[in-house]
Amino acid sequence: MTIIIGSDVDGKRLKELIKDYLEDNDYDVLDVTEGKDLDFVDSTVSVAKEVQKSDDNLGIAIDAYGAGSFIVATKIKGMIAAEVSDERSAYMTRSHNNARMITMGAEIVGDTLAKNVAKEFVNGHYDGGRHQIRVDMLNKMC
Repeated sequence: MTIIIGSDVDGKRLKELIKDYLEDNDYDVLDVTEGKDLDFVDSTVSVAKEVQKSDDNLGIAIDAYGAGSFIVATKIKGMIAAEVSDERSAYMTRSHNNARMITMGAEIVGDTLAKNVAKEFVNGHYDGGRHQIRVDMLNKMC
């Protein structure tokens, strides 16, 4: 599994913190916005497109509030994403929705919480079963 991470200018500091945390915990991390000053639209598209290259990839996009990146991610065909700001939602969106990507707001989520959200998301797994009906419905929408 590779964790694809990216941010716009407003999310850069938090992105670096999460990236370091994941790498320190032996996750394979690919920063698709390293050294770039991108708008949240471009940074989110970069994350989502890279996530879609492998079924094992997961993505984290960070901007100021998380909402902009979420809107962009959900416009991409086949992408199931969630805007999260707590650990339980991060875990459950993997478990029940098979989300491949989360978005966070650097002005909403503090450092410790951001690391915990990332941890719960990447440690989550899709339960399938009764949840597959909803996932199929989501995938038919776009």
